[in-house]
Amino acid sequence: MALPRLQLFEFNDAPWAPAVLRSTLVEALSRAIRWGGLVEGLVDPLARCLEAAGTSQVLDLCAGSGGPAAVLSAAMAKRGHDVHFLMSDLYPAVLDWDALCARAPGRLGFVPTPVDATAIPPEVGAGRVRVVINALHHFPPPVAREVLRGLCRDAPGVFIAEGLVRSPLAFAAMGPVGLASLLSTPLLAHDHRLARTALTWLSPIALAASVWDGTVSSMRAYLPGELRQMVAGLEGWTWTSGEYRHSGGFGAGSWFSGTKAR
Repeated sequence: MALPRLQLFEFNDAPWAPAVLRSTLVEALSRAIRWGGLVEGLVDPLARCLEAAGTSQVLDLCAGSGGPAAVLSAAMAKRGHDVHFLMSDLYPAVLDWDALCARAPGRLGFVPTPVDATAIPPEVGAGRVRVVINALHHFPPPVAREVLRGLCRDAPGVFIAEGLVRSPLAFAAMGPVGLASLLSTPLLAHDHRLARTALTWLSPIALAASVWDGTVSSMRAYLPGELRQMVAGLEGWTWTSGEYRHSGGFGAGSWFSGTKAR
């Protein structure tokens, strides 16, 4: 029997948490995703979704600092998939995205203005498969349902992925790479290095917040069956789902994909 979903808080999306702590956690997570291969197992299911949808264009909602889009676009290119990712977020990380786009011309782009996943502008979403990676769990069920159904509006396809499954021990698989990513922050950050040093090297604050957030993320993750219930009644859609392995085979994530009949 699946564990119940818990809607607990995370430091990285708590408005009362210091901005430098939130950005430290988000940046460390982006590196952990890259170093631990957390999204490479999504290449094949996303490629199948794009093929069924008849497009090579992706709209990445809730893109954060852009780590998943950058890693996934590079992994898909290595396997011969010519895919373009357009990054967007309600709080655009323009500086981060601009740096990523400079390193991957032709594969990445971004929307510099805020994009609400529940009300995607037609000129932004037209012809693009809407993708949400490691983000849907942040929303409580009523909002997640609104977001998911909003993604489906006038879309050729939808792809949802989470790097963790619902288990209190799921985050442990990311422990080694997550710790290395967090401790490297003062060396790799482009701003607030003294504050980040205090949070990561001189105190346990960032480590404790990271462990909490990772554990909570796993307990907030939605199961494919729950996502199917959220899209129930939408006509013309075909839905599939599955799990994939990462972190040397010790970690697991899930994906949920849908395409609209053309």
